[in-house]
Amino acid sequence: MTRQTIELPQLRMPYPAHVNSHFPALREENETWARRMGMLDCGALSACGAIWDTSQFHAMAVDRLTAWTVPDASLADLRLVHRLMLWTLAWDDHFAFKFKRTGDLPGARAFTARLHFFLSPVPGAEVPDPVNSVEKGLVDLQYDLLRSTPAHMRQELNRALRRYVDAGVQELVNNLAGRVPDLIEYALFRRESFAAYTAPCFVELSTGAAIPESIRRTRTVSALFDAFMDHMGLANDIVSYQREVDDEHDVNNLVVVLKASLGVSVQEALYAAADLVDARLRYFEHLAQTELPPVVRQAGLNPGERADLEAWLKGALGFLAGLYAWYTSARRYAPEGGPLAERHPTAEVVPVG
Repeated sequence: MTRQTIELPQLRMPYPAHVNSHFPALREENETWARRMGMLDCGALSACGAIWDTSQFHAMAVDRLTAWTVPDASLADLRLVHRLMLWTLAWDDHFAFKFKRTGDLPGARAFTARLHFFLSPVPGAEVPDPVNSVEKGLVDLQYDLLRSTPAHMRQELNRALRRYVDAGVQELVNNLAGRVPDLIEYALFRRESFAAYTAPCFVELSTGAAIPESIRRTRTVSALFDAFMDHMGLANDIVSYQREVDDEHDVNNLVVVLKASLGVSVQEALYAAADLVDARLRYFEHLAQTELPPVVRQAGLNPGERADLEAWLKGALGFLAGLYAWYTSARRYAPEGGPLAERHPTAEVVPVG
């Protein structure tokens, strides 16, 4: 299909991305888990049910994505985040190919219902035998999650993944009906459809620090989480616009939503989307610098809790910088006419330590 001629606006990202020191080890084993789960080709994709061939897999550069977004994670946590990120992309591409491109809503619902068996694990409970690479990967991940992560994080990650797969069904419903979501509705929905609710856990794994419980449910911290999650999902809508809209005919994209809501051209909608993404980052910065300090003082956080909060905030900005570095260099998002990095200079990437 001929793609629209558009100019992707450059997004503001003032924070450098750092590379996890365990990146060489992750790069060496980048394909291992995907092959073991059956996600990566066996010579012919249709013959073995794989999701990607080798070229497609390397175009995603998930090893770099992981190393940039969680630069301070241990090797064990880096592997876990890498597999979780690989799984979300495997689900995304499998769902798009099997259900979005065919319009198979009953099949999508049945597929998603089975995933819920694996995403609501009860120790000792029987679950179905996995019948495809997405289910097999989820079973393997549950074993790692149940074994290696704290209970609260297991619950948050599984809740986030349930919302993620359910959002896929709603996206398909929208596509089949030609229903472009309302802007306010879509901004909230995008946190689910991007699996953004996993990101606070990833930051915690990277930094070893969590938002102190005494302020976690305050209005300021809730707004901070929202701005953090909004930035990543809405920024992805800009860089993936041509892939999603031209190739997959998807209406679930911020640019499409703004075009319909504002009655403007695609190019104007792209610029408006970039402004909105930047506004979410600026709001995160405002909250952290201006509104959070009084909350911290009022809560009487001790020095250790303050240090955890600072580490988490720094890790969150590093996560966004890592995503930006990935968006602007991965061939998965390269527009027609050249690599994306040629149009968007990659964020400065510096080694940790």
